[in-house]
Amino acid sequence: MTMFMDVHHDMQGITAEQLSAAHKADLAIESEEGVHFERAWADPDAGVVYCLSEAPSADAVKRVHERAGHPANEIHAVPISV
Repeated sequence: MTMFMDVHHDMQGITAEQLSAAHKADLAIESEEGVHFERAWADPDAGVVYCLSEAPSADAVKRVHERAGHPANEIHAVPISV
């Protein structure tokens, strides 16, 4: 499986509690698409949220986020890490 970094824009003011709730919503359904969300980060001032996942495809990541109610604006494969 491949690692993916997805980006959500227009999330100004997101709180730690809201980020946690969104992450938990992903975790609740991730197995249905064969995805595992590792971690999420947010910059409330910039309104940007980042999520790192391992998945069979970008489409699988997209489907989980859409079903959980917070579609990603960008999904990037990150096949190399150090």
